Amino acid sequence: MRLFKQLFFVFTALVALVTVLMIFSYDVIKIDWIVFMEIQPSYGTQEEPRAVPARSIPVEGAAYLPGVEPGNPVAADEVSVSRGAQLFSVNCSQCHGIDGKGNGTIAAFLVKKKPADLTGAAAQSLSDGQIFMTITNGVFKAENSLFPDVEFSGQCPPLNENLSVRERWDVVNYVRTLKAQP
Repeated sequence: MRLFKQLFFVFTALVALVTVLMIFSYDVIKIDWIVFMEIQPSYGTQEEPRAVPARSIPVEGAAYLPGVEPGNPVAADEVSVSRGAQLFSVNCSQCHGIDGKGNGTIAAFLVKKKPADLTGAAAQSLSDGQIFMTITNGVFKAENSLFPDVEFSGQCPPLNENLSVRERWDVVNYVRTLKAQP
């Protein structure tokens, strides 16, 4: 009888321990610890990026000064254009297509906002700095566009975290080679 009582208490303690563990592991009772990803500051997919902290300088140096259109510091030589073509095919061709006409594989699924035709007059009339800023900051909404006098039709994600400053200028030099074919 004594053995039965001891086993009963051991199993009762184990059931209680497992029950408490299950309550916390399945979030029946939720404890928010600071390390949980869901309570850390973040922004969702295709949201406007957060503003850069005041008086901060990126690791790779300043890419441009706010309020001043940047000039292209990279010569459009064969090396830059070939690097730009490779980067364009990896980062941009899904929407803009290999030829830059806005007919990429994802473009078929974008019904309301088609990717821009980079061979057209609207895109080719932009300055190098405007193309660089579009690659850097993306295009989200026409009313929030960096260039209110130019009509953008789609949404382009910012590539400032994917491409270095030099790589973005290489893509600009490649986009300059995409002219409309007659």
